[in-house]
Amino acid sequence: MADSSPLHRKSWRNVLLLIVGVSALGLQAPTPPAREARLAAEETASLPAAEFSRLIQNLSEEDGYFRSDNFTSNETSYLHVVDLLRELHVSGGAYVGVGPEQNFTYIAKIRPRIAFIVDIRRQAMIQHLLYKAIFETADTRTEFLAGLLCRPLAGEHAPGADAATADVLGYFEQAPSPEDVYVANLARVRKTIQERFRFALSENDSERLDNVYSAFRKEGLMISFRFGTMSWSGPGGFPTLKDLILEQDLQGRPGNFLANDDDYRFVRDLQRRNRVIPVVGDFAGRKALGAVGDYLRKNGYTVSAFYTSNLEQFLFQNRVFGSFVDNVRRLPIDDASVFIRAVPLRGQPHPAHVPGNRTATILQKIRVFLRDYDEGVYRDYWNLLMTHYIAAEVR
Repeated sequence: MADSSPLHRKSWRNVLLLIVGVSALGLQAPTPPAREARLAAEETASLPAAEFSRLIQNLSEEDGYFRSDNFTSNETSYLHVVDLLRELHVSGGAYVGVGPEQNFTYIAKIRPRIAFIVDIRRQAMIQHLLYKAIFETADTRTEFLAGLLCRPLAGEHAPGADAATADVLGYFEQAPSPEDVYVANLARVRKTIQERFRFALSENDSERLDNVYSAFRKEGLMISFRFGTMSWSGPGGFPTLKDLILEQDLQGRPGNFLANDDDYRFVRDLQRRNRVIPVVGDFAGRKALGAVGDYLRKNGYTVSAFYTSNLEQFLFQNRVFGSFVDNVRRLPIDDASVFIRAVPLRGQPHPAHVPGNRTATILQKIRVFLRDYDEGVYRDYWNLLMTHYIAAEVR
């Protein structure tokens, strides 16, 4: 029988007041088992292919122009912040980035639940769909390189799944790339994108796909960042894909996602669950980056890291940096959220520059960035790079 005495009613009123007080203080009761189960399920859930395709199309802007073909990264210092990311507890959540394969290494280190790659060039989006199609069938990092470079694993010298990175690269430096293999691979990739990923390729998209894939087939491990027909790879120039795979962190450890089986498996798994989503967009544009932020906020994600490379340099040059900041404000962040920035070696070196590298890589807390911007701190790009940056200590 229910007790309706004044004392009982007063006790329940006190309990309710306590709950309200806890909520007002921003404290939370222990997570119910049902919610824990839902969050755990979300960690492993795949986005439906139709949703993956819809996100690309609905969030993307029109194709934009950039002066280079970023077939690979040109940043030799990209691994210099991996220990810092761990020390600052930058992990999980959502990752936002720009450019080609260096994103996969950051994704491998940060282990986000979802990732968006936002690039102004539609060809960059197509390149990421190419990567995704190869991840789909490549169980190992060796098989991934075989698919990307169109060099079959054949013969007694073909490296196995547990082969050392140097042996894997040595094989692909010598392996041939037959025309019929490329034709078959291209047809399979195109079919995978359109049927499995539910993304319709226009005639121009198909030309872009052929352009990117044929470049990897033709140049192999020597492919690099390029301006027009000039790649400027080699000593003193841009790093090749081989160079990037062999890069080491500041402790002398290899760190590329293609140099570590666990890292490769994590990236591949996220790709196969349709949680690495390429979007066409200008960082200062009116749609893409802000819409990514709105999607993340709506779905309960917090941005752990936003890799901007050195694009803010061009936002300053084009006098649209303020529009970029407006888009950053739409990203859901917390005190741990950071920018990852690449600093080109031009003129005066940045204090974080490590001799022998063509770039430096630094971090900055996103909330600190927004506060500094509101206080009028950033007069130019160099001022941005020199203010409240976080860099690894070189020993």
